[in-house]
Amino acid sequence: MAALVDDKGRYTGPIIDSHHHFWDRTLDRHPWLRGKNDPVLGQSCLPQDYLGAVEGFDVVASVHIEANWDPADPMGETDWLDALSRPDGIAARYVAFADLGHAGVEPYLEALAGRERVVGIRDIVSWHPDPTRSAVTDRHRMADPSWRAGLARLAPLDLSFDLLMSPWQIEDALDLVRNFPDQRFAINHCGSPFDRSPEGMAHWANGLKLLAEVPNVVLKISDLVAYDPDWNAESLSSVALTCLDAFGISRCMLGSDHPVVTFHASFQQTYDNFLRTFAGLSGTEQHALFAGNAAQFYRIPT
Repeated sequence: MAALVDDKGRYTGPIIDSHHHFWDRTLDRHPWLRGKNDPVLGQSCLPQDYLGAVEGFDVVASVHIEANWDPADPMGETDWLDALSRPDGIAARYVAFADLGHAGVEPYLEALAGRERVVGIRDIVSWHPDPTRSAVTDRHRMADPSWRAGLARLAPLDLSFDLLMSPWQIEDALDLVRNFPDQRFAINHCGSPFDRSPEGMAHWANGLKLLAEVPNVVLKISDLVAYDPDWNAESLSSVALTCLDAFGISRCMLGSDHPVVTFHASFQQTYDNFLRTFAGLSGTEQHALFAGNAAQFYRIPT
């Protein structure tokens, strides 16, 4: 793997983007995008747009994460993705949406598990004290018995769970991952370090270390700029290295969160920062972060 780094120690090998989204505004199948007219959410993001954004990087595969498709059409996003024309590796695997608290979720999960590219589920539980920044109204959604009953269906179907939560939910998240030891969890976006005060960052970092003590959890180092819009190279690297320190080389993967990330940074800026941040690691270690760990977790052929 030594050949996978250049003379500055920066990674030059293949990349698997573990987290990105597609949507087509002309279809009007994403209710949350209605009325959005900004340059990011107001535009469609289709395979050709993504391929343009990643130009210059050896992105050999990627993982599509559900983008809040109309819940009245639960299989619609998967059907639409399957029909999109694109290179085989792009959106090679899907993390689909399922309302785990719904009493009738089991047959839907079974149908999803039968789809070749579906390898995981996401049902966002992130709560913030500011309702405008909160995805759910119930801070303790992860503790709800009905929701947990739905989650219990995933492991027997070999479906992972993408966990988008906040530092205010560390205790609930710890209880969840400890009580579902057979379920594979991928924490999204570094565990969402919203509070940038010294106290807030210390609470976030301590929470990561506690979650990392549970072996069935991995971490995505992704969309750091969502929580750091006035970022600089040092501020992003500090967060990424804190993540790496908590979870270690073998339990971290990198993702862009394209196109959402482009509110504050391009794909190139995102991955240029990853290349700088991790340049001190060996070629083998960098390959694990940039590609290998995502391939293993999401069962991507390489």
